[in-house]
Amino acid sequence: MKKLPDTITDAKLRPIARKVYEGKPVSGADALSLLSTNSVLDLGRLASHVRGELHGDAAYYGVSMNLNFTNICELRCPLCAFSRDEGQPGAYLLTQADMERRVEKAAAAGVDEVHIVGGLHPALPLSYFEELLRSVKRIAPRMFITAFTAVEIDYFSRREGVSPEEVLARLIKAGLGAMPGGGAEIFAPRVRKVIAPKKASGTRWLHIMRLAHEAGLRTNATMLYNHIEKPADIVDHMSRLRSLQAETGGFKTFVPLAYHDGNTAVRARRRVPTGFDEIRLYATARVFLHNIPHIKALWMYVGEKMAQLLLNFGVDDFSGTYSGERVVHAAGAPTADRGSEAYLRALIKNAGFRPVRVNASYERTGRRA
Repeated sequence: MKKLPDTITDAKLRPIARKVYEGKPVSGADALSLLSTNSVLDLGRLASHVRGELHGDAAYYGVSMNLNFTNICELRCPLCAFSRDEGQPGAYLLTQADMERRVEKAAAAGVDEVHIVGGLHPALPLSYFEELLRSVKRIAPRMFITAFTAVEIDYFSRREGVSPEEVLARLIKAGLGAMPGGGAEIFAPRVRKVIAPKKASGTRWLHIMRLAHEAGLRTNATMLYNHIEKPADIVDHMSRLRSLQAETGGFKTFVPLAYHDGNTAVRARRRVPTGFDEIRLYATARVFLHNIPHIKALWMYVGEKMAQLLLNFGVDDFSGTYSGERVVHAAGAPTADRGSEAYLRALIKNAGFRPVRVNASYERTGRRA
């Protein structure tokens, strides 16, 4: 049992801190207190304690590429700036040859991982995606493939008239290594009806993730914040993730996503979240989600400087180089759409941490791991 340090000065946080240092899960009420505290340094000490117990001074990053194969999507969620109707200006669908050229270029540059997500295009059969995965493996057998959100798996299942289990089995056979956490948004039905009314429900998202875990896939889990959600919705979202994780152990990473409202139909609560907003959310997530190993800050969402700061507030995954990201930049993210490995390593080192290069399964890759 760890002794409660004298540095936790806020009397309201000391009972929560005692649970953290004794290795006990904190409650939903505790999480609400952490999300509203003004004692951010005490909160940071708690989050850093959990982070240190799990990862020491390591900060993970990946050398990766994005492959957003189409922005044509039949859902057209109000929160999304990326999607288009077929024939609308700006709509696109990459050909198989286009994607193969991009993978060949990335493989030649030493990229370890490809991250594949796109719109729900009504004309694309499951065989299209199986061939896409097989082509990546033909070009770059060692490249790790993270692809297809739970919403996409659900859509493929309904479109093909087969079970989600069969969809997952076919994609795994074709080369799928892990799944991203997109499409979770916020699970609260009241909020989901406004921001993504046609998207699979939160309950359905969790069900697909359960099936993915049972099939042997490890996955991310995301949460979209800074739109119309309330603190109780955030805690409910994380609670449901923590409960599923207690059953399956399949979530490897939790990824909060700051909502960007440019070119969308839903206005953000704040045009840019405050620094305190970011700190409280990430640090609370690290403390509350004790059974999910990693907390990721996408530097393209929060900005490079905030991502550096968050390494001191529970974050251990700095995300990746992500060449060619389109989704968040369609909504007005001001960051670059790519970053070099040297740049990410320098950011991590300058924040006082040890950069460790990994793929999406946290397997060390490259000579600099």
